[in-house]
Amino acid sequence: MEDMPQPLPTHRVRIVGSFDELVGTAFSGDVNALCWQRQLDGDFQAVVAALLKAAGIDTAGTDGGGMHAVDADDLDALTLTAAGAAARAILKADQALLAAHGLAPTLDVITGYPRDEAAGPIPTDVYSLHVDSAPVAADTYLCTYAGAASEGLANEQAMRRVDDPAIRAALLAAYGGADDADFAAYLAAHHYDRHYQPLPGAVPYSFGVGHLWRIAIATPDSPVLPCIHRAPLTLPGAPPRLLAIC
Repeated sequence: MEDMPQPLPTHRVRIVGSFDELVGTAFSGDVNALCWQRQLDGDFQAVVAALLKAAGIDTAGTDGGGMHAVDADDLDALTLTAAGAAARAILKADQALLAAHGLAPTLDVITGYPRDEAAGPIPTDVYSLHVDSAPVAADTYLCTYAGAASEGLANEQAMRRVDDPAIRAALLAAYGGADDADFAAYLAAHHYDRHYQPLPGAVPYSFGVGHLWRIAIATPDSPVLPCIHRAPLTLPGAPPRLLAIC
């Protein structure tokens, strides 16, 4: 099981030792991400390979380009080695933990996300640094079990793309109006205001494989800044990801 290669920004990320601590710790101060670090046993790549084979999906020599939802029946139907079965048991246990907490987790084999080819000055796909948002109190939970892990960036190492003068001017030209409240509403409606660019010298950190994260999102009453993050770029021939998120 690989670990996180880059140092975590400890003023933004707090390490916890259990699921109860993960869900029970309140965000405060600078901290906007909680990480339950784990070293998981089992062969998760074998689970991914078996799921893709069962679905008739061959990613060899392609950049993939799909998200393939996995449910308990899909997992139960797999014929696996002992190591694969151990990984399957962990996947099902994590799904049960999250569901018991009132969440609705999804489990996906990801061979590639769609790229935003028509976003104008700001791409809004998940490969772009962004924050999640919701109109009510909520957080995002996620865990990468196989493949490349999600990445985060400390808030002070990034700026909103809409605050870059050249990008803002291009957006205003596309909008065709004044830089006023209606323009702000336009930015929000297209999710432009949720996307960020790294500042010079910025160093993203990896969420690692096997670790379960809870990250703050943009909500009206959040006591902390939302966690800036992105999906890892999926390259041709790269191993598919196995990701739980809710």
